[in-house]
Amino acid sequence: MIEGPYFALTLVTALGCGLMAGVFFAFSTSVMRTLGALPWKEGLTAMQKLNVLIINPVFIGVFMGTAVLSVVVAVMTFMIWPDEGAWELLIGCGLYLVGTFGVTMAANVPRNDALDKLDPESQESAEQWKTYVTEWTAWNHVRGGAALAACAAMVLALAA
Repeated sequence: MIEGPYFALTLVTALGCGLMAGVFFAFSTSVMRTLGALPWKEGLTAMQKLNVLIINPVFIGVFMGTAVLSVVVAVMTFMIWPDEGAWELLIGCGLYLVGTFGVTMAANVPRNDALDKLDPESQESAEQWKTYVTEWTAWNHVRGGAALAACAAMVLALAA
């Protein structure tokens, strides 16, 4: 059974995973659909601005903080190895670290960096914007699903 500070740490980590899943869900179901429906110059410009504004203490704190806490929970799980819930915790930590944090760094951030270099006044950017919306959103689904699955795995561990 998971108890005491280990329980609290795991709960906060699960909540961070759930919160990030919600952020990514909102992007996939609302933000990207809206930006993709705008005339391409407006959508591209808005996403360029959004990519600057999302780098703020609240978002980065939850996104990076959950990654750090996932590492701490994984290490503690290996050290303590509770009677029940250990595998669920390790799976949850792995899902967040690889499926959410890793996918963000390997798939979404490079696309954001490439988008930042596009000129909204250049017609050549129109097709790149269309590709960006499709690919970025697909990878966003992956990282959102991984964050939600990580949250679920950690909740199962706490309930064990």
